[in-house]
Amino acid sequence: MDAVDPVTLRLAIFVLAVFVGYYVVWSVTPALHTPLMAVTNAISSVIIVGALIAAAAPALVGESDAGSNFARGAGMVGVVLASVNIFGGFLVTQRMLAMYKKKDKPQPKGDGS
Repeated sequence: MDAVDPVTLRLAIFVLAVFVGYYVVWSVTPALHTPLMAVTNAISSVIIVGALIAAAAPALVGESDAGSNFARGAGMVGVVLASVNIFGGFLVTQRMLAMYKKKDKPQPKGDGS
C-alpha cells in the first residue's frame, strides 16, 4: 500500500475546510452574526500577536539577511491586514448592535396646563 503524498493530503484538507467554512458561515442566522463577529475579532487579535512576533523576531536575534527581511515584511503585512479586520469588525458590530437598540419615542407636546 502506497502512502499518500503529504502535499496532496494537505491540499485536500484545505479544500474541504474552505467548503465547510463557507457553508458554516452562510448558514448562521442573523441573530448570531454579532457574536460571530466578536469571535472573529478575538481571533484576529491573536493573529496580530503572532504577526508582531514574526516582525520583531529577526531584530531580537540580531539577524539581517534576506530571510529576516522577508519575515519582517510578512509580519508587517500581517499586522496591517489583521488591524483592518479588527477595526472593521468592531465598526460592523457597533452598527449591528445599534439596529437592536430601542428608539426613543418623542414625547407628545402638552397644551401647557
